[in-house]
Amino acid sequence: MNASAFKATHGFDRDEVGLGNWRDAPWNVWAFRNVSEFIPTARIAATPGLKEEPAVGADGLLREPFTLGGEKITVADVLRTTSADAMVVMKAGRIVADFHAPGFDLQSRHILFSASKSVTSVVAGILHGDGLLDVDALVPHYVPQLKSSAYGDARVRDVLDMRVSLDFEEVYHDPDGPYARYRRAGLLDPSRPGETETVLGFIAGLKKGKGDHGGPYHYASPNSDVLGLVIQGASGRRFPDLASERLFQPLGARQDAYVTVDRAGTPRTGGGINMTPRDLARIGEMLRQGGTANGRRIVSQAWVEDTVTGGSAKAWADSESVSWLPQGRYRNKWYQTGTGNGAFFALGIHGQWLYVDPRAEMVIAKFSSQPHAIVDEAKNLNLALFDAIAKMA
Repeated sequence: MNASAFKATHGFDRDEVGLGNWRDAPWNVWAFRNVSEFIPTARIAATPGLKEEPAVGADGLLREPFTLGGEKITVADVLRTTSADAMVVMKAGRIVADFHAPGFDLQSRHILFSASKSVTSVVAGILHGDGLLDVDALVPHYVPQLKSSAYGDARVRDVLDMRVSLDFEEVYHDPDGPYARYRRAGLLDPSRPGETETVLGFIAGLKKGKGDHGGPYHYASPNSDVLGLVIQGASGRRFPDLASERLFQPLGARQDAYVTVDRAGTPRTGGGINMTPRDLARIGEMLRQGGTANGRRIVSQAWVEDTVTGGSAKAWADSESVSWLPQGRYRNKWYQTGTGNGAFFALGIHGQWLYVDPRAEMVIAKFSSQPHAIVDEAKNLNLALFDAIAKMA
């Protein structure tokens, strides 16, 4: 696409998009689909030779109305309100609807942001099933560089469940705070003069919070980059290679994924995975099937059952997150709704979702470019949308 065609399509010039504005509207719509153009990445290879089936129309689904807050609203209304880029609906293992916004197709990949954490935990579950990862072991057993950090006496279990006592707050809009420094270490924001810090270097300097590990749920993205480092230490493999061989290829992923890396080549497993919505939906379907896909076991039944039913209700109730998910729990980097349908989900900022409703035999992958990182109203609207689709499909 030449420069004039790019501007006519997107409303801005390509050279306007960079590390300083890629998460902001209107540039984020293009940027979330093209992360590899401005952040270094490592490939997660798909299954060789597999091709996607044609797209399944979503026109009927988009017109379907449902009641929300006493008012009628359509699926299309919600997709528009939540800045949806793509949505895939699977029913009993079959793709029954694809929605693609303009410029998005079956080959388009999109950043998952923190839904990456949930994908990463599946790889951890595979290693656990191999006997290579002990969730009760201390983090430095696998990552010795973190012995003097906050993680020195934290268990892998604490990392998986976001129950690490950490002197770190995830404040997205403070350009001078520790979260901004963490983003710069991951090459997600423009570096400042003389900065050479890596993700591992940043994490190694984090200090413990006031309480003990294993207390309330405390969301902190560095925990999930630590999990990636633990996976590499336990397996002796780079995360993207292991994820390809043990998850994406057995799953039957059709399109290569990729993960952003820092200046040392460390993968950003806490938020840097990019993939297609159909392949993300296939991960959800594999978990709905108890850890199997294509007649093969990918992750153990025990790990899946623990992921979708385990977790501490008290740890969640004692956290700030209880306000938007009152009955929720969090286990192995997946959220549980705590409702009767047994639904569980992965969630990323700006509106990235992988939602699994076992009772309805339904999986939904949804990508968005919401202009704000976190909006509780949008989260609640999406949950209402998924529940409505479960009743329609």
